[in-house]
Amino acid sequence: MQTADQGNHSGEALSENSHFVESVRDRVGTVVVGQETVVERLLIALFTGGHLLLQGVPGLAKTLLVSVLSKSIDLKFARIQFTIDLLPSDILGSQILDQKTNDFLTKTGPIFTNLLLADEINRAAPKVQGALLEAMQEQKVTIGDETFDLPAPFLVIATQNPVEQAGTFELPEAQLDRFMLCHRLDYPTHDEEREVLKRNMALGIKQEDRGAVVQTEFDILQKEPVGHPADLVRCMNAVNDVHVSDTFLEHVVELVNRTRNHRNIELGTSPRAGIALIKSSRARALIHNRDYVIPEDLFALAEDVVLHRIRLNYEALADGLSGADVLQDILRDMGATPSVLQKPVGANSSPH
Repeated sequence: MQTADQGNHSGEALSENSHFVESVRDRVGTVVVGQETVVERLLIALFTGGHLLLQGVPGLAKTLLVSVLSKSIDLKFARIQFTIDLLPSDILGSQILDQKTNDFLTKTGPIFTNLLLADEINRAAPKVQGALLEAMQEQKVTIGDETFDLPAPFLVIATQNPVEQAGTFELPEAQLDRFMLCHRLDYPTHDEEREVLKRNMALGIKQEDRGAVVQTEFDILQKEPVGHPADLVRCMNAVNDVHVSDTFLEHVVELVNRTRNHRNIELGTSPRAGIALIKSSRARALIHNRDYVIPEDLFALAEDVVLHRIRLNYEALADGLSGADVLQDILRDMGATPSVLQKPVGANSSPH
C-alpha cells in the first residue's frame, strides 16, 4: 500500500514533469503555429528514447519543430540533408591520414549529437539509410577499427516526403520497423494558416554589417532553454513508473495479433510494435499528467505505431483499401469510440 509520503512525492514529481512539458509546449508555440499532436509525439520519442519518422510534404515546419525543441531543452542538435550522392561516411565519420605522422586520425560525423534531424531520409540511397538505421539500433558507430558510443540521449527524427514524389526511395519494412513512431503531418487549418501568414509578415529584417537580410522563423528562436537534460532524465525515469494494468497489456497483445491474422493484411506487426505501444502509451500518460495508462492512449497512438509496420495483401489493394481503412476497422472492433476515430487515421499515408 502506498504511504502518504510516497503519495505526496508522486504528486510533486507529476507536478514538476507537467510544468516541464507545458514549458516546452509554450516555447514551441511561440514559433510554430498549431501542430500540438506533433509536439506530443516529439516529447514521447524523447521520453522513451525511441526514434521518430515524420511524413509530410515540404513546408510543414518539420525542421523548425525539431530545432526549437532542441533549443528548448538545451540539447545538442545536428541536421543532415539527405541527397542521392550522400555517403555513409558523411553521416558516421571517417579516418583521415595525417601526412606528418603517417597515422590515421578519426573524424566523427554529425551523428554524434543528441537530436539528429535526418531531413528527407528517403532521398538517400538505401546503403546510406542502412548505415543510419544500424547506428540507431546499436547506439554505436564503428569507424575503421574503432567503436564509439553515441551520446546520451540520442534521438533520430527523420522526415520523409511522400513516396510518390520524384527522386525518393521507399524505406523497406525492416528499416521502417526501427522507428518507434511514424507521424503523418496534415496541412494547417484555415485559422492556423492565417496566423502563420500574420506572424511571417511581422518578422521584418535583420541588419548585418552594411546590409540586411530578411528574417525567418529560425531567427526568432529564443536561445535560453526552458529545461535542461536533468529534466529530461527525470521524465524518462517517471515514464518507467507509469502503471500498466494487465487488461491494458492484453489489449496491446490483441491489437498486435489482429494485424497478423487479419484477412486483408499480408505482413503484420513485429514484437517491436507491442513494445512501442507500451512505451509510447506510458509517455503519453505522463504528458497528460497521469501515472497510469488508459485505453485512449492505445487508440490515440495506434496509427503512429502500427500503420507503417503493416502491408496489405493484393486482394485488399485491388479493392481500393488502405492500411488506414484496415486499422480503423481493427480499432473499431476493439471498442474504440467514435471520438477517437473521428479524425481519419493516416490521412496522408500511402496504401502501404
